[in-house]
Amino acid sequence: MKNLYLMRHGKSSWELNVSDQDRSLLQRGVFDAHLVGEEIARKNLKIDHVYTSPANRAFHTCMICLRALKYPLENCIINSELYDFSGDQVLQFIKNLDDNLENVLLFGHNHTFTHLANSLGDKHIINVPTSGFVHVQFDENTWVNISKGSTIQTIFPKQLKA
Repeated sequence: MKNLYLMRHGKSSWELNVSDQDRSLLQRGVFDAHLVGEEIARKNLKIDHVYTSPANRAFHTCMICLRALKYPLENCIINSELYDFSGDQVLQFIKNLDDNLENVLLFGHNHTFTHLANSLGDKHIINVPTSGFVHVQFDENTWVNISKGSTIQTIFPKQLKA
């Protein structure tokens, strides 16, 4: 059984004249990443490995979340294939994961994560919001063979701000 955890980066800034990869998180993005990270930590999910897009906003979200999870940073790798907005590159990355990894957390971007959550999961999600988290589980034992899994849970910042 394989568990794929997808977390979209926090709300980012368009204010500074920097490249897309260098855009930073807004204060709301930092707050929401903490909020969702703490909620994920309460779930006590097993995570074998973490991969993040090299974009500043995704990497910063990853660091905030991993701190909340008390997850060892040496099990986190920055991978440029996750800087993808269509989903094709990320899907290929997932299918190429080491089969010894059962539970993988990815930090990246939309439209990719909404597309993957909908094409791989069994619940339709209109939009994975910034700092949104989606857990999809597969019955397959190899990543290359994953197809349609079960959407186990979503954790979105708005749900946590009651």
